[in-house]
Amino acid sequence: MDDRAVIVREYIYRTAVRLVVTGGCRVAALALREYEASARERMSGPVWDFLEGGSGTESMLSAGREALDRIRLRPRCLVDVSACEPATSLLGASLAAPLGLAPVAYHQLAHPEGEVATARAAGAVGALFTVSMFASRSIEDIAAAATGPLWLQLYWLKRRESMIDLIRRAEDAGYGALVLTVDAPLVARRPRDVRNGFAVPAGIRAVNVDPSVMSASHSAEAGESAIARHSKEQFDPSITWADLEWLREQTALPLVLKGVLSGEDAERAVEHGIEGLVVSNHGGRQLDFARAAADALPEIADAVGGRCRLILDGAVRHGADIAKALCLGADAVFVGRPALWGLAHSGSEGVAAVLRTLLDEFTEVMALMGAPRVSDFQRSGIVRH
Repeated sequence: MDDRAVIVREYIYRTAVRLVVTGGCRVAALALREYEASARERMSGPVWDFLEGGSGTESMLSAGREALDRIRLRPRCLVDVSACEPATSLLGASLAAPLGLAPVAYHQLAHPEGEVATARAAGAVGALFTVSMFASRSIEDIAAAATGPLWLQLYWLKRRESMIDLIRRAEDAGYGALVLTVDAPLVARRPRDVRNGFAVPAGIRAVNVDPSVMSASHSAEAGESAIARHSKEQFDPSITWADLEWLREQTALPLVLKGVLSGEDAERAVEHGIEGLVVSNHGGRQLDFARAAADALPEIADAVGGRCRLILDGAVRHGADIAKALCLGADAVFVGRPALWGLAHSGSEGVAAVLRTLLDEFTEVMALMGAPRVSDFQRSGIVRH
């Protein structure tokens, strides 16, 4: 491609982004990065940094994308792809595609309706929505707006009675599984939040947790992250595998562990009766220089040998990434930040548009890969680049 063609291509892209951002174009954005650009225009600097920033050197913000980009698809030809079927199921949840939303706190940072709008969008598209323990709307209001499956994410708090109360409410509201985040005994140092002295803005709260548990997250101090301070006060860093038995005794809901990056931990999870694992490096916000989720997934898939369900969470930005994850051994993928981009762009409609973009791209990849069913994606369908 010559220099003139590069200039023209970049001009077309920047014009499209500008139209999406300003509302000057009625056509929906065609790629997730356009929603990203729009969200950046709509959010304050500290809020954007909180959602988009990483820990330490922020090396992990690019590592996940680089890991997926190193994988190339290996298509097969002369396969009947006249009726591709992206639908699947996950721990009893029927999904339009192997696609769900990762737990992200405080959706009201992106839109006044918060998680209610997100739930409405996920249901419209047939995607799973994993609601954060620190959601800014009540889990009952979220459930009332949802027409699709819901899971609830938990952090292990020192005050276990707060966890029990939330579990009971989730059961009563019809949530289908509990997702315990296990890679955050504390919140890692995130330089952007430290620099901004970030605290959760007034008027936005984690409404499902006792205010006394959450108070530190609202107390801004220069040169300190209120989110990190809150985690040191309230998260229990002493829990071990033995504590999972206590959690199992509290509920009959399936248990999923989020943040597993090694085959050894995956094997132990299976031994403890865990039904699902989310292979994740927490969006690059916890251990700096960790493995990318896509790099860890094959080892974990081999370790569990089909004995529990696997979900890839990390840097999914195109429908082809869903195909790559399936080939690596996942049953589905989670997306996190893109849902917030869509939410900031146009509320529920924006989230739905992000999910439909991924669904449409994945369905196209199915046809071009010669893989008309989700089960057709195997390790032979990829090569390392």
